Amino acid sequence: MKKIQKDSFEQGLDLLLENEKDFSTLFNEDGLFKKLTKRIVERALNSEMDDHLGYGKYNRNNDENNYRNGISSKTILTENGEIDLVIPRDRNSDFEPVLIPKHQRRFEGLDEKILMMYARGATLSDIKAQLKELYQVDISPTLISQITENVMDEVIDWQNRPLEKVYPIVYFDCIVVKVKQDKRIINKAVYIALGMNISGLKDVLGLWISENEGAKFWLSNFTDLKNRGVSDILITCSDNLKGFNEAIKTVFPETTHQLCIVHQIRNSLKYVSYKDLKSVVADLKNIYKAVNEEEAELALNRFGETWNVKYPYIVKSWKDNWENLVSFLEFPPEIRRITYTTNAIESLNNQLRKFTKNKRIFPNDNSVFKSFYLAIKNIEKNGQCHPKIEDLH
Repeated sequence: MKKIQKDSFEQGLDLLLENEKDFSTLFNEDGLFKKLTKRIVERALNSEMDDHLGYGKYNRNNDENNYRNGISSKTILTENGEIDLVIPRDRNSDFEPVLIPKHQRRFEGLDEKILMMYARGATLSDIKAQLKELYQVDISPTLISQITENVMDEVIDWQNRPLEKVYPIVYFDCIVVKVKQDKRIINKAVYIALGMNISGLKDVLGLWISENEGAKFWLSNFTDLKNRGVSDILITCSDNLKGFNEAIKTVFPETTHQLCIVHQIRNSLKYVSYKDLKSVVADLKNIYKAVNEEEAELALNRFGETWNVKYPYIVKSWKDNWENLVSFLEFPPEIRRITYTTNAIESLNNQLRKFTKNKRIFPNDNSVFKSFYLAIKNIEKNGQCHPKIEDLH
């Protein structure tokens, strides 16, 4: 049998590990992995210096004006603790390492871990303690705060990024959070717009925070979407949000607004007695499962004949919102299934709540924006925010 030849990398690993008697110490404070990281980083920095000067360490031409001029030391924070590095210097002091830029004291991978913990609701002291326990790294709450604060620039850019011209469907919903404001803790709603583009992919279009909703609030949000490039939304799906319908007709007059049937049914059944529940549900189903609006209206009239005396508020609620409750009946079954409920955005909200559940109270609105933005980026990274339209039935 032909002997398989190991490549140079495998041979190097064999040499490194042949004297290791206890592999459990590989990742210890003075373990092989940390030593190897130090050597690799220092080797890379020396290669950067070679490239900067245009010649190798021992190939200097006496005519060169710039050359190596000793070393400096630097301690950096990594996922494996602190590492003391020896960094080459040049005579002209214009060497700017790319791997570890001047004044940088940590690898970016550590920043990502800090931001992930922050997104999951960890406090600054929680993050400090976890970093110490997991990586034997001491980082001050001030530095952690600086790292998280830097995200705000990303949030602003993301919130103002250009959008596509047309979205067949945009879902709107909210998550209520507690926020400190004027020395009080108040409830605020984080409103989320989840758009579905013409390729059938979902994307979070924006986040808005408000203590109160209304036509003025929604007018501002829809204008924001329009200013970012959206010229048309075919269908919007939402709960019965105050001022929403009036505002959407002002900014996007051709848009069809569909109220969530599931929310409407929940509200309808809120005060129905247990013994009537099954019958009321069956009669309501005849309304929203109708073939067209005419059949749905007949089903509503029959429902009123049966239940209006006992539950007049149900019939009134359906009649008051009728136009926006039966909008979906204009469309074929494939479209109806994804427009008569806000399940698509509620699925996203459930994912967001997993990230923010530990954050019982947010110190300010910016903290809310940062946490939700980081959570959304993580959900997108894991492929949980871009399913095709056919997956949403």
